[in-house]
Amino acid sequence: MPARLDHLIVPSHDRVAAARRLAHLLDVPWAAQGAAGPFSPVYVNDDLTLDFDQWSGPLPRLHYAFRVQADEFDAILARIRAAGIPFRSLPHGTDDGQVNQACGGCLIYWGEPDGHVWEILTVSYARLP
Repeated sequence: MPARLDHLIVPSHDRVAAARRLAHLLDVPWAAQGAAGPFSPVYVNDDLTLDFDQWSGPLPRLHYAFRVQADEFDAILARIRAAGIPFRSLPHGTDDGQVNQACGGCLIYWGEPDGHVWEILTVSYARLP
């Protein structure tokens, strides 16, 4: 079996709030307290869990990208808009509220209170020929 990413630790100042917010946007299950360790897990899919961990000091700025189907993209974007979360079409820069349609798909980026940058995309630019 090829290696598969099972889980990642996501540092946060408020693990429960951060996990709840991402789970809501992605429309996936989550728990305030997981079965293993002091984490608030977000069950992204059957293969991947993001374990939000509580940190008191400075947090590294990390980037997480989720490839989704077009209908999922539209639903997530609608929840981002409904929550009033600013988003942008480029990884850096100002929030322009635009969808990037590069590489034949759609993608957006948004920031979180902990400083992480989240991305949803419909076509993986990392896997283009």
